[in-house]
Order: sequence, then C-alpha cells, then structure tokens
Amino acid sequence: MTFDPLAPLPLVTEDLAGIGGRIKQEPEDFEVEEIPAYEPSGSGAHVYLWIEKRAMGAEYFSRQVARRLGIANNEVGTAGLKDRQAVTRQWVSVPDMPSDRLANLEGDGIRVLRVTRHTNKLKPGHLRGNRFRILVRDPHPEAGGRLPALLERIRQLGVPNYYGPQRFGRNGETLKLGLGMLHGERGPRSPFLRRLALSAAQSALFNHILACRLRDQLFRTVLSGDVMSKWPAGGLFLATDVATEQARFDTRETVHTGPMFGRKIYAAGNITAEREISALSAAGLSATAFSGFGKLLQGTRRHNLFYPEDLHAEEDSAGLRFCFTLPAGSYATILLHELMKCANVDEEEPAS
Repeated sequence: MTFDPLAPLPLVTEDLAGIGGRIKQEPEDFEVEEIPAYEPSGSGAHVYLWIEKRAMGAEYFSRQVARRLGIANNEVGTAGLKDRQAVTRQWVSVPDMPSDRLANLEGDGIRVLRVTRHTNKLKPGHLRGNRFRILVRDPHPEAGGRLPALLERIRQLGVPNYYGPQRFGRNGETLKLGLGMLHGERGPRSPFLRRLALSAAQSALFNHILACRLRDQLFRTVLSGDVMSKWPAGGLFLATDVATEQARFDTRETVHTGPMFGRKIYAAGNITAEREISALSAAGLSATAFSGFGKLLQGTRRHNLFYPEDLHAEEDSAGLRFCFTLPAGSYATILLHELMKCANVDEEEPAS
C-alpha cells in the first residue's frame, strides 16, 4: 500500500451509507467532559480547579489561566488538550495561592465549577478518558434508517484508533516538517515545534500501518508477532500462541497495538514485524531514522482500536445528538467520520 499520509483512511463501516450532517456549528454542539485518572484528595500544596471553558483553544486557555492568576505558563497543569469550538470541562492545577485570587479566573469563556487540592501538579496523561455529547445538525433525510446498522457495526467491531487530521497541522504542514526531519532535514529550531512535528510523523506512520491492516481485512485478526495489550489498559506482550490470543482478543480481554516508532519501542515479531518494516520502507525510512532525537522519539505502542462506551443517539430539534465515552488519546471525530461519512466532519458535506 502506497504511503500517502493525508489520503482518506479505510473504515469499518465502509459499506454502510453515512448520516451526513455538520458538527461544531456552535460551541454548545460539542461538549467534552474529562474523566480523570484519579480524584483530587482534598489536601496538598496544589490547587485543583474543575473548570468549564467555552470556545477557547487549549494553549490560549492555559495562557489565560496563567495571566489571570499572575503565574508562569509552566505552572499551569492540565491532563489533556481540549477542543476549541466546544464547551469543555476539565481539571487544572495551579500552585498554592489565596482563594480570593481565584476569582480573577471567572468570565470571558471560563467558569470555575469546583475548587479543591491535591498533593501533585496535574500532568499530561493523568487522564482516563473523555465523555462526549455531540450534536450532528441537518443529517441526511434517511439518517434514522441508516443509523442502527452503523451503531451495531461499531459496537460489535470497535473503531480504528486513527489519529485525526488535526494532528498533522493545516494542509499537513506539521507532518511534512516531521517527515523531513526523519529524512535528515534540519527542521524547526523550537524544541516544542520539533516535538510536535516528529509526533505528527509517528502518527502518520501509525495510521498507515493500521490502514494497511484494514485493507488486508486483518482488523479483527491477531497475527503472529503482534504486540498485544490488556484492554482497556495494561502491559505489553508478544502474541506467540495465536489461537489463544485470538480468543482473548475476541472477548475484549486484549487488543493488538501499532507502532509509534522510536528508539525504545517494544518491537513486534514475525509477521507483524515484517509488515511494520514494509510500511517504513514505503515511506522511504528505516528503523535507524528514529535514532539521534533523544527523548523526542522514545517510541511506544498504541491500541489499534477502541470500543466506545455508552454509545447512543438522541433525537434533537436540530438533528441527532450522540453520547459516548472514549479512552484518553482517541478521537471523537474518527468515530463521527464512521457515522457521517463526510470527507471532513467539521465541514458541511452531503452523505452519499
């Protein structure tokens, strides 16, 4: 399969007509609520704020919290990035400070819903998942008839855990930088931009390998040499007894994983290793391309699929509202693309 990182990705609902429609027409159309990895204890040196923000990008939000509280940007702790054109609720940690200063946060898109304390600063990854309530406006006239089969397929098979196109920057510019760096180009000087670009390249390679798996009808098949993980979270191990691991996969005890290439990645074996090497070759790369970047490219494995929890649809006067819970790191727009069948779910486009 040719390496074309910005090409449309194969779907598990490829043969089913989508419901069409539009999302994110108003911030209230896209609600996200964080599910933390742990609850704050109520005591400690760090103030934890349960905050609702509206129509505010993640980086701008963190800067606003810092500016309004008079602290440095790096003193603001968050567990995950949240959408801009949305209403989101999430935990934020800040250093100890008088309670009257916290009033400066209120207004202009920010509401403080709860204040408590904990012993450590909140860091990226301190997150179990996210709950979504998303309105799809103006769906196809036949959406009601199409939806049951789509939902049943997704509940039965899960969803490919692709990275969304927002990972790659506008017109893929961030991805192009990252691939250039892997091919020996200098890349941006900023450590933040270098990390972002290399992460985009890793993500594109992951998507490509997963897309090949779907094209080859291996999405629900365990291969010899697959790196498996407990579901929904757990340690990694190689699939050597394929029949046993297929049975565990089928009962959702485990899930196979794909590579986020780097110098310390957990290596696949046998058939899976051959497929991953072939994918690198299609991109004009080898495993040695990921050395020399230090901590920027450590390498890891990512689940190849996810199972949405509590997935259901509700009728709304403006369309259909979908409710579901996803594990941390999985994209709601990937699920919505399976349902809507639009080239870009953030833009109006008729379903075929």
